[in-house]
Amino acid sequence: MKILQVTNYFKPSWDAGGPPRVAYEISKKLIENGHDITVYTTDGFKSRLDVETKKPVIVDGIRTYYFRNLSIFLSRSMNLPIPYYLPLVATNEVKNFEVIHIHDYRSLLAVVIHYYSKKYKIPYILQAHGAVLPFFAKQRLKRLFDKAWGNKILKDATKVIALTKTEAEQYKKMGVDEDKIEIVPNGIDLAEYEKLPDKGIFRNKYGIKSDEKIVLFLARIHKIKGVDLLVEAFSDLASKMEGVTLIIAGPNDGFLSTLKAQIEDLKIGDRILFTGPLYGMNKLEAYVDADVYVLPSVYETFPVTVLEACVCGTTVIVTDRCGIAEIVDGKVGIVVGYDEKELRDAIFKVLLDGELRRKFGEEGKKIVRENYGWNLIIKKIEQIYHEIKTYN
Repeated sequence: MKILQVTNYFKPSWDAGGPPRVAYEISKKLIENGHDITVYTTDGFKSRLDVETKKPVIVDGIRTYYFRNLSIFLSRSMNLPIPYYLPLVATNEVKNFEVIHIHDYRSLLAVVIHYYSKKYKIPYILQAHGAVLPFFAKQRLKRLFDKAWGNKILKDATKVIALTKTEAEQYKKMGVDEDKIEIVPNGIDLAEYEKLPDKGIFRNKYGIKSDEKIVLFLARIHKIKGVDLLVEAFSDLASKMEGVTLIIAGPNDGFLSTLKAQIEDLKIGDRILFTGPLYGMNKLEAYVDADVYVLPSVYETFPVTVLEACVCGTTVIVTDRCGIAEIVDGKVGIVVGYDEKELRDAIFKVLLDGELRRKFGEEGKKIVRENYGWNLIIKKIEQIYHEIKTYN
């Protein structure tokens, strides 16, 4: 099939969150399965490449347009994708695709592609990646966008993909018919985890003793990720427990200065290490050496980092606001409320119980390998593509 993937950001913009990675993995697997894939994206975040942004480039076999992001010229702090050259390409190309897959519908890319998909009667799938409801940040702007375009983009989708049952219910709240909703979780490329790094490499790099316990947070440094709650819980834990270090790994998403001020006020800077973003083998080394991975998010739909930690054999702790809490709870880790004391006690429990960590670690490897490899997930996505192709 000739398929168009539409995403605000794409490789190498991993700092922009989960959707760029998911769009990349889907595109890569579809190419491997013999499909003809084109990606429309912008040159925002780290996608600024030395290429002609009006022409496609080949990224790991994927035909990709990095449309110039006009918002970069308006403000360096803006991440709003404004791909001004997109309509000139879309008017000629969209009619040639059999299926369109839009990642994140509150974007100008989605507005433009929605227009041309309707004009040329090309069916499209919408995947909101946890951003179905207009809540948390920029709620007023999201509601205004929905009135102008978003609700129609949702309504006109041939199918929508929900990551979990909870997200499926959110689609329903936004007026999407139940028969349009397909539940397909995120996955990971299991081949990347076939040969894990030896234990101790991460510790040696950062001068952490072999008997030191490591609490790992690996995500965007953003308020929604709950890292401030983790720092509070860790401060209390550190006052009662020697030989434990908190690693905060991830790109700054506007919250780093606030977080560092909090750490300074708590006077625990000597117990916390910032590594910046970790990718590839550096990321795996951190997972392998960590005693527990903690993601105490205010809201989370389907964090791939939890799958990554599990397949590395690392126990996880998440809040009950995480969409995959039911996968975690009592199987591969512990689920807590969004509460400092509960989080502290859960970390304390895991760090003191080596047998519990071993049990959760082994189960985590098994569950992820049996259920969340991209080779399995892509079959479900291909099936949806074939179904909606027949609707045209």
